[in-house]
Amino acid sequence: MRKWIIAALVATLVVGCKSTETQDAAPIDEQPAVVAAAGGAGSAGGATTSAAATTPVSGTADGLSPALKDPRNILSKRIVYFDYDSFAVKDEFRPIVEAHAKYLQANRAARVALQGHADERGSREYNIALGQKRADAVKKLMQLLGAPDMQVETVSFGKEKPKAEGHDESAWAQNRRVEITYVGE
Repeated sequence: MRKWIIAALVATLVVGCKSTETQDAAPIDEQPAVVAAAGGAGSAGGATTSAAATTPVSGTADGLSPALKDPRNILSKRIVYFDYDSFAVKDEFRPIVEAHAKYLQANRAARVALQGHADERGSREYNIALGQKRADAVKKLMQLLGAPDMQVETVSFGKEKPKAEGHDESAWAQNRRVEITYVGE
């Protein structure tokens, strides 16, 4: 009998402690998320925060916003490039990371995979580690900008999936990157 009473008290406590949400504002799928629009020719990364575009948060059948594929929207930019032997996110790519962090914050169902890459120089093990550090650096910046941890995962491909096949600085620069990919795309 004592077990039944304890079980009933625990069940009552769990039900009583369940948080209730108030709806002071419109549901999330109706609220707009403000993100920066793609910048002009003056910026090296092609993104600025000067112009703002309102992007609806509600998505398509896959649950993702059409803004992710709109070439005029900064959310369509999905690559963060790095300097040689570095995993520091350059200032020119911060607006891109910030826009994706805000999108994740506004769209709790969205999930992103940050895929770290390196150029062909260095050992396989070194490049896997460097690609992971790059992906983790972008994730940390996203989290600092408000993206929930559970929505972001990281993976490293090292030098295994090059974007450019050349053996010169131009190709290597394209291969030192983190790609932002949304789950379900």
